[in-house]
Amino acid sequence: MTAPDDRPAVLAELRASPPRRVVGVGVLLILGAALLYLGLSLPVADLGWTVFLLGFGGLSLWLSLRMWTATEGRLVLTADALCDAEGRVLARVDMVRAVNRGVFAFKPAGGFTLVLSEAGPRAWAPGLWWRIGRRVGVGGVTHRHEARYMAEVLDQLRPSRGGKLPD
Repeated sequence: MTAPDDRPAVLAELRASPPRRVVGVGVLLILGAALLYLGLSLPVADLGWTVFLLGFGGLSLWLSLRMWTATEGRLVLTADALCDAEGRVLARVDMVRAVNRGVFAFKPAGGFTLVLSEAGPRAWAPGLWWRIGRRVGVGGVTHRHEARYMAEVLDQLRPSRGGKLPD
């Protein structure tokens, strides 16, 4: 399965949902602005609280910018790997040991979690995916039905399931 220009065929693609993206970034912006306003407008009774409010306000604003840029991208699943739009490999399909997408699974909102056979470096694209050790979480501000489809395809591609899609 390859595309005409010798790139692997895309089996599934996952993008951020525009309304969820705006709401997620908007909440972080409002939180950051409110914390900065409180830190600057309240009388300085305790310098520690002022530094706390200003620090977390700035952190929230930085996180909102980071989420906005991260959710411009997309995730692409091929028969070999799950990658982001820049080509960074989140997980190779042959390393996937489990796909957790149940109601009580520790996973991003509307997404799924992969358990890998080997740990990878920590990485994070807020609202889209994260990787800590042997776990990769996909979802957040993404479309639920696209994430469910990607999880089902990944589950079928797992080596313990035969590593191929049904006919």
